[in-house]
Amino acid sequence: MVSILDIDSLSYRYDNKTVLDEISLNIRGGEMIGILGPNGCGKTTLLKNLNRNLRPHGGCVMISGTDIGGISKKEIAKNMAVVPQSNEIRFAFTVKEIVGMGRMPFQESFRGETGEDMEIIDRAMEQTGLTEFADRYINTLSGGERQRAIIARAITQTPKIILMDEPTLHLDINMQFEVLDLIRRLSKENDLTVVIVSHDLPMVTRYCDRVVLIHDHKVFAMGTPEEVLTRENMRIVFNVDAELEKDPRTGNSTVRLFGSYKA
Repeated sequence: MVSILDIDSLSYRYDNKTVLDEISLNIRGGEMIGILGPNGCGKTTLLKNLNRNLRPHGGCVMISGTDIGGISKKEIAKNMAVVPQSNEIRFAFTVKEIVGMGRMPFQESFRGETGEDMEIIDRAMEQTGLTEFADRYINTLSGGERQRAIIARAITQTPKIILMDEPTLHLDINMQFEVLDLIRRLSKENDLTVVIVSHDLPMVTRYCDRVVLIHDHKVFAMGTPEEVLTRENMRIVFNVDAELEKDPRTGNSTVRLFGSYKA
């Protein structure tokens, strides 16, 4: 499988404090990859460097072999969409208006949506089950419905890559499954590469093809969930006593948590 997103020796500092230390990753086209680590390890900072909201102090990020440091934010947005931690929207936009904002990178100044834009918007709303909510104001929806609208907005960018920062953080357990089932389906239907930042071990194990563990601001381990989420690794990185086991109903791996690790 060909690499679509390459991170080479990426470093970043806040006030001379190292937050990312020589991070190198190759992310494949069409895969779902989970970036795991405890709070403060640099996960969100890594995402912000991937779409150039932050500029690295060392190393580079490349999309399909092109260094994003040399291209415009508009061009980056045509290739990469972001689903942020918070789905709070303070203004009274309709769902369709929110979803339509994903077409902004493709529009010229003072020109509204084209027929092609409208087709893409309608398709994204259909894919995310939002068609019936098109004229509802976004702030009247439930948390899960708002999150679907934010995902639909990302889909309308027709990106190659979607970056997701704790996409289920403020959702109840049922909505967590609903949103991540949706993401996995859209990844397959649209050939999307999905990068999910999280500290939720069971969820990432269930949905991601590969996992990257960040520890002490470096890549600690990378591979399939079975390769990475060993009992020893979870003790070191998260200070929890846990193990990977097979779910007898689905055959998929899942994380069983026992509690804090006490040496």
